[in-house]
Amino acid sequence: MEKELLKKLYKRMQEIRLCEESLVEPILKKEIKTPCHLYSGQEAIATGICANLGKDDYVFSGHRGHGHYLAKGGDLKKLVAEIYTKKTGCSGGMGGSMHLVSLENGFLGSAPIVAGTISLAMGAALANKVNNKNNVVVSFFGDGATGEGVLYESLNFAALKNLPMIFVCENNLYSTHMPIKEIRPDEAIYKIAEPFGIKTFQIDGNDVLKIYETAKQAVEICKKGNGPVFIECLTYRLRGHVGPDDNIQGEHTDIRPKSEIEEWIKKDPIKTFEKYLLENNIMSQEDFDSIKKELEKEIESAHEFAKESK
Repeated sequence: MEKELLKKLYKRMQEIRLCEESLVEPILKKEIKTPCHLYSGQEAIATGICANLGKDDYVFSGHRGHGHYLAKGGDLKKLVAEIYTKKTGCSGGMGGSMHLVSLENGFLGSAPIVAGTISLAMGAALANKVNNKNNVVVSFFGDGATGEGVLYESLNFAALKNLPMIFVCENNLYSTHMPIKEIRPDEAIYKIAEPFGIKTFQIDGNDVLKIYETAKQAVEICKKGNGPVFIECLTYRLRGHVGPDDNIQGEHTDIRPKSEIEEWIKKDPIKTFEKYLLENNIMSQEDFDSIKKELEKEIESAHEFAKESK
């Protein structure tokens, strides 16, 4: 890959992480009251997928949608203002954290109902095909969506009509607080798409380069009229299901085993990518520090903008 692309991927991942982590303190202080499902730990997925999309390609998301919004080019200030439920937010302050939209960037919306936007994405893909538009539609959803019938109906219809749609399952192993092993007899989610004749992938959701390459292939498949495609990304959230309230101040309150969390922290997608960039002389520690400082300034400005808004 070109160095500039690698730097772009790194900056986007850091933007998402720093934005999410900047919300922790105001949530705990109750300055932010809307429920926030933080995306920390899953940044590689939104970044790698959306880096292959143009403004005319569409994205739909669910309750953990901040990263998807930013990766698709959504305005940072409007996102933070929406989370503070201010009029200057991307949804006019009426949606809060879970109802985001950026029509000008092809982010057509997020909604908290599990699997609720999958059929909407499928409808958008159908509209694109009917209108002879060579656009791709991406539907992001979690592993919990595999318990909803609409996912299987959408897989069937998308396959029947060869729709230009990419189903992206972000499998972080827990549906709210229920481990996947207690939900599914077969934990390999990607297999659900196989009976419909859909091209499937199961990949490391913390490896942004693997995600980028897989998404690139998926987009090419769809644009050749051979969609849909199903991608299962294996990942892990570093914060609580909702809010930052698991494991605050050293107290282990998370239902997930402490040893499991510690193992996944070692697989932090940003730290892993930094190691790759350093070892291949693509970026330096000074580059990382400079990008982080720049982003922190932008995020601080976004919070100030939100707090000053009506």
